[in-house]
Amino acid sequence: MEAKLEKVFDNVLHTDAIVEVFTGLISLAPEDHEKRIKTSLCHFQDLIKDLPRKDDYIKGYTSTLVSYYHKQKHIRRINFMADVIRVCIKESIIPAKPALECLLGNELLKPTERLHWCKTFEIVKSFIHLNDYKGCRDILRMILNKIKPIPTSSWVNLQDQMDAVVGLVEYILDPEACLLPGYLAVNEVRLYVGDDQSLGHWSLSNRVAEFVDRFRAIASMVSLTGRGDLLPIFNHFSPPTTSTWRIDPETLRFAAVVKIQLPYDRSFYQSQTKLLRYILAQPYSRDMVFHVLGISKQTKQRCKQLESELVELIISTMEKSNEQDHFDETDDIYPMNKLQWQHLASQMIYFIVFEFVSFPKMVESLHQKLAQRNITKGREHLLWVLLQYVSGSIGKNAIVDFLPTVKLVHLLYPEKRPLPQPDITKPLSMHQYAAICILMHMNKKFHSELQQKQDPAVVGANASLSKGYQYCHFPIPVSLRTHYEYLRACLDQQNTTQDGYVSSLICNACSTTTDIFNGPLVQFVNSIDGDASDTIAMPGENCVAYGKTSPLPMTLLDSLTVHTKMSIVQHIMIKILETVHVQSKSHQNVIAPSPAFVETYSRLLVYMEAETHGIKGLLLQVFPKVLQNNSLAILNMLLELFSYRLHHIQPQQRIQLLNNLHKLALNPSMNHNQLQVCLESTALRMIMALLNADVKAQLTRIMGSNEPRQIISKDSEEFNRVLVLTIARSLRITGVISGSWRTDILKGIMEATPHTWAQHTLKFFPKSLQEFYMSVNVNVTDKETLKTEVENEYRKWVNVIGHEPSRPVDKSMEQDAINHFIADTTPTYFLCLVWKVLVSGLELAPVCYKIACAIGRRKLSSHVRIFATFLVHEFSLDGGSHAKELMPIILDMILKYNLVYVDQLILCLALGCNEDEEAQIALFIIQYLLLKPDGFRERIVYFVQETKSADHWKMDNGHLKHMNYHNKYPEKFFFEGARDISNETDADETRRYLPVYFGNLPLRLLPVFDIVIHRSVELLHLTSTNTNSFKNLLTHLGQLYKFHPQPITYVFNTLHYYEKQLRDLHDIKKALVTAIVGSLNESKPLNWALSGQYLDYTQRQNVEWEPRNDYYCYLVRRVVDTMLDKRPAPFPPHDWRFNEFPNASAYALNVTCVELMALPVAPENVGMSLMDVVLKTQSIIDRKEMMSWMNAVALILTTLPEVYWKSLHVQLINVMSSPALTSSPQEMTSYPFHLMKFSDQHYAYSDQPCTRLLALTHAMWHQMGLGHLSSVPQLLKEQVKPKVTTELQLLYFCHLIAPLLPRFQQERTRCMLDVVCVIYEMLQQVSGNSKEIRFKDEIADFLYHIKYIHVGDAIKEQVEKIIEGLQPALRKRLRFIYSTTAKT
Repeated sequence: MEAKLEKVFDNVLHTDAIVEVFTGLISLAPEDHEKRIKTSLCHFQDLIKDLPRKDDYIKGYTSTLVSYYHKQKHIRRINFMADVIRVCIKESIIPAKPALECLLGNELLKPTERLHWCKTFEIVKSFIHLNDYKGCRDILRMILNKIKPIPTSSWVNLQDQMDAVVGLVEYILDPEACLLPGYLAVNEVRLYVGDDQSLGHWSLSNRVAEFVDRFRAIASMVSLTGRGDLLPIFNHFSPPTTSTWRIDPETLRFAAVVKIQLPYDRSFYQSQTKLLRYILAQPYSRDMVFHVLGISKQTKQRCKQLESELVELIISTMEKSNEQDHFDETDDIYPMNKLQWQHLASQMIYFIVFEFVSFPKMVESLHQKLAQRNITKGREHLLWVLLQYVSGSIGKNAIVDFLPTVKLVHLLYPEKRPLPQPDITKPLSMHQYAAICILMHMNKKFHSELQQKQDPAVVGANASLSKGYQYCHFPIPVSLRTHYEYLRACLDQQNTTQDGYVSSLICNACSTTTDIFNGPLVQFVNSIDGDASDTIAMPGENCVAYGKTSPLPMTLLDSLTVHTKMSIVQHIMIKILETVHVQSKSHQNVIAPSPAFVETYSRLLVYMEAETHGIKGLLLQVFPKVLQNNSLAILNMLLELFSYRLHHIQPQQRIQLLNNLHKLALNPSMNHNQLQVCLESTALRMIMALLNADVKAQLTRIMGSNEPRQIISKDSEEFNRVLVLTIARSLRITGVISGSWRTDILKGIMEATPHTWAQHTLKFFPKSLQEFYMSVNVNVTDKETLKTEVENEYRKWVNVIGHEPSRPVDKSMEQDAINHFIADTTPTYFLCLVWKVLVSGLELAPVCYKIACAIGRRKLSSHVRIFATFLVHEFSLDGGSHAKELMPIILDMILKYNLVYVDQLILCLALGCNEDEEAQIALFIIQYLLLKPDGFRERIVYFVQETKSADHWKMDNGHLKHMNYHNKYPEKFFFEGARDISNETDADETRRYLPVYFGNLPLRLLPVFDIVIHRSVELLHLTSTNTNSFKNLLTHLGQLYKFHPQPITYVFNTLHYYEKQLRDLHDIKKALVTAIVGSLNESKPLNWALSGQYLDYTQRQNVEWEPRNDYYCYLVRRVVDTMLDKRPAPFPPHDWRFNEFPNASAYALNVTCVELMALPVAPENVGMSLMDVVLKTQSIIDRKEMMSWMNAVALILTTLPEVYWKSLHVQLINVMSSPALTSSPQEMTSYPFHLMKFSDQHYAYSDQPCTRLLALTHAMWHQMGLGHLSSVPQLLKEQVKPKVTTELQLLYFCHLIAPLLPRFQQERTRCMLDVVCVIYEMLQQVSGNSKEIRFKDEIADFLYHIKYIHVGDAIKEQVEKIIEGLQPALRKRLRFIYSTTAKT
């Protein structure tokens, strides 16, 4: 092909020798020139006519033609071939696209060939308009790649060539030419510019700079204001699901910056180390780290950025230690510092084990950076952190991995004199001995490897370990000589039962030396275990346990390495499984584990770094064995751990446990009265403890799984009702309004236990739940019918279950009665009949005990449910006139005969479907039971006074207080009262008492009391009596809430869920907060939660209070300072392992929101006051921290109910009508950044109200949950869109909404499409109301951004109709939005 083509054109270009010689003086006639072109084209077409018209063939002969063109060196030949190519393109002999691409892509096209270069760019410029816009983009890319090698300083020698390039590039980028969307061109230009921001050759740099500068407007539009200063707050294991927190794991840049080449502000190109370091510093943040980095736990690949930030966080913590020159273990600073180092150790071990961090690389990095800084304080804490990994891993890895640690020790201990010996009686000494422990491990490892390499006969098989320690390959620093000598002395002594933390020191230093390590380890285990010679009585009849009652203190456990703690846990687990095995083989009472043993186990379970043997190990290893062997006592013990000791249980673990509990409830072998009580109490706590953010995530996972799940109880209506209330609470607080999971689970609940809700409860449900319950038909037993049926049953069986002293007992029908009441077809009226017997003045017959035992605790629950309904109806018949006579009978059934459990009865009364008057009667019965002085109130008061503190992890005598309560108020689970009147003896194994370690009636009443408070709140509107009763209930029983696992969360949920009901009931809100939050005041420092001003308000009666601006600034500042980790901290230190919140930020946010919701101020005013903190100039705010304050305000407002942050929307509507945005932009010489961008104006002290509001809105929408955020499109369409008539309003709106589009795209696509439609509709309004669109290029660029990044062709039809009606200039620029508009 090439030879034929060359022959064709050689023949045409052949001329006489004289013409060749006098080229500059002779010119061919135009006719001759055209004739030659036609001739050559005829031959060329003949040459290619038989070739297929396919892209490959077209590119082939086009490339050949272009190559021939470049081979020409004679000016006349070059011009002739350029004209041939021009005509080929013009007459479509060769399509324009491949022709231009071949021209620019030819390797012979070089700037040194001036004529070829200029002619080529001239041809491209002439015909580039024949390409579609994508082809133009490709050509622009080729041009920019072609000129990259040209030296930027080249001058005259390349003037013509660069003029040709500049002319073509200007033509392509000219918005009036409309060859392609500028949005596509800027991506190519930005790639040409590169990360170094070099603008290329000087002749092109101005044009490139001008073009890129045009896109600073769209970069500003799509950028979230102050994004680098926005930080999240997350609870426990529930990281925010929003994708906008994502950063690239390689560069730590925001994901959008990596994908889209726009001229963002410099801060957007920076690594977001602040965000990652903040998250790493938070306890329980691992899931959030994975979410933000977008990596999976299963990848197990080193993440260098994560490793680097962990190093920086460690050094930062050391620097804070350096600032605290003087502190001891009694200071508040010490616990905060200590807990931070514990957290860092946990993080480090986790990320190293899962191979995201390399230990030797991390230590080398620490050494390198610390060598450059003068930091000596905190070195013992750093080495303590490293010891956690070294002690557990050095035996499994090569010694070379740990050599950098030795270098680090010598770097950190450079002193030339020995340091004083640490005080071994203080736990801090274990940190001070960490360095010598590391060196001991290293020398032991070296000695072991040396033994393996040498001949055993030479080394000696019986070489003592102590001699091995005397050999030190790694020399001990002079500064640590005293430490080393003391440790050697401890190892030389056979008896390690010395004072202080000697045993801890030996374990930490010798964990890889079994014969030394086992000594103190066994001592730890023996100190909490026991033998048969030492037993103590436990609550219940004939129930004993081993006699140890003092658990290992937390200070001791904290002084041990992770390896040692895991070894203790392993011993405990083995001991538990041995007990399980013995109990499964023996039919006699087996001695239960000691209270110290169980308490210590609960304390060890809180260590996240030992999770394989922690809660995870408990559920996967211990729990199945216990169930397999039907070990009721151990099962009861484990359930108590979950109910009363474990504070941070992952939501999936709660669900897993709940599934097991529902299965156990149906297992006949588990039909043990006491165990059933524990099962029900634990299940109730597991359901109610689900966080609002967890409900949807977990239930969606369950309903979408193929595995059978039993989250729904098959027979307990109460559990299913509580689950519905939990779902309702979650939906209302999070704002979630859609999802098939909700309907599926509600249908499953209704199939298992059909039920209805009273109107006063139903009205607080989210609308979707209300509609569901209104759409289902449930056959509810009429209460009059119930009464009639009970009367009929009573007449039938009164002579059997009732007994008169004057009448002998008729035993002939006893068996018939038992068979009748245990039959599945028999109505569950047994307790109703017992009630009727007692009301009639009769005594219970002995058969009642047999009937109760035959029915069993599990089935008796349905009898209690019917009994509660029956009771309410009975009390309602006479208007409560006989209440004083009837109430003692209920107490007799509970306390005298032990046939009814008070917590179960109250739960049924509180959850029953009773309307208004009957609901009040149910509450009256509940209050009588709880508040009667000689009833259960005295039990609660005694328990609170006896136990005093809820900080169980600090107690050594917790079991003593536990037994004091049970000795004074023993609990009876097996109908003992009814048994006593029957004179029966009980040898049934199923009625044997199980050991109780932590639980009691007051603690079991807590979740029930939660429900009672909510029912009381729902009825506050009926009468003033309800208000007084509610306050009375809180006054007498509020102190019990110091033992609530989530007191602040409960108050928050109550105030949030019932915001409308409580809005004007300021005294009720104050009473609720004072009672529950105030119950913890005794064990907490001053101002631990509520501010001083609010506490003063609670002490005053009937006094109005309108907080001023300084109050709101104070509350916001507390959150800001907490998130920025400022010292002194605004809140006292907490051990987050035993707190309801996982970190200080979550704690600060929640207590602040509780206080704000409890203010005697209209919520709209509270919301406006909070916004004024940042919307108005405040002298106390450092301008550098303004975005941190806005972040805090946004977090607070979005956590509060909707009415608090709705004021933001009012502000937005008002600012749209402000003079700044309603004026004409025609006089503006540049883009109005002063109205659209906050950061630049703020630092220049020239920010305006509209820019501050823009920044706050961005922060709020960024932090807002998706449920509430989904209402934004409706706001925009109904309230904002009618206001937008000017171009500035439209631009402001685009700046407002654009950063939200990526989130909508990821999480709620329908909302994104609705918002984009609103944008086009606004543009249509502005186009119709304006003579000329001033910033049409910027608007068009933004719309192209929306198309290519977000919507694609999803709303093609709607957009095309709108574009057709726009102004011509704007319509021209939008011609490429869709193919049909490109033709107009």
